[in-house]
Amino acid sequence: MKVLNFGSLNVDYVYNVDHMVRGGETLASGGMNIFLGGKGFNQSAALAKAGLEVYHAGQIGEDGLAFLSACREYGIHDDFIRKTEGKGGHTIIQIDKTGQNCILLYGGSNRTITKEFVDEVLPHFGKGDFLVLQNEINLLDYIIDAAYERGMIIALNPSPMDENLDSCDMSKIRYFLLNEIEGAQLTGEQDLSKVPAKLLEKYPDAGIVLTLGQEGSVYMDKEQTVRQGIYPVKAVDTTAAGDTFTGYFIAGIAAGDPIEKILDTAAKASAIAVSREGAAPSIPCKKEVDAFR
Repeated sequence: MKVLNFGSLNVDYVYNVDHMVRGGETLASGGMNIFLGGKGFNQSAALAKAGLEVYHAGQIGEDGLAFLSACREYGIHDDFIRKTEGKGGHTIIQIDKTGQNCILLYGGSNRTITKEFVDEVLPHFGKGDFLVLQNEINLLDYIIDAAYERGMIIALNPSPMDENLDSCDMSKIRYFLLNEIEGAQLTGEQDLSKVPAKLLEKYPDAGIVLTLGQEGSVYMDKEQTVRQGIYPVKAVDTTAAGDTFTGYFIAGIAAGDPIEKILDTAAKASAIAVSREGAAPSIPCKKEVDAFR
């Protein structure tokens, strides 16, 4: 069993601020750091650190060569990372005093994926292999259809929510991993307690994972509902918390662990991640998570 993450690679420009910049306001930052990230790369880092064999497929620009070194550092296969002309994806991230963030995303090379590239990558994977997707790359609908035909198990984090998701056949998704904002947007349901059931009505064969910030998380499929609380820590940077949760959740599913154990492990991993600065660098390895109390 192999895991393919077809996803974004972004250079993160992170600014520490007293509060999020308001319209018309000029605000001095208290510091700036540059990290490697992107939802795709963050999730690949989490998958690898959780112990899975993961292959990342995606595109970097002229400013993204550091990703290749990072893949080797984290144990991510970079066979399917291609360099293109022009700028790669990047983000401008504000982190306030409480560790909360807001993110401005520029797609760059992440949004220039071609069907030829997809057709080159997917034949290396087959029935029972996992495909992890986010919405920071283009051709998501084509990738989903092609992977489904190959019998792959598809997990989707539908972020950022936009019109590109409208063309995707969501009935082919096995696992949805989303936060409260994405859950409300995807279902139109403002009562968050009803979001998993509403998604399950539309996609009865799926497993729904809804993360709820300080309220923890909930998993629902047609056989069970499992809730998980958080592990309180001092938050420094929440940027990669959801991606860490996703990586450790999928690692648990791949290992055949019970949902209760999977959610607990993912909650521990996320707690460690938010207590550190950065995106991918903040994600803990399995040994750290196992030792966390």
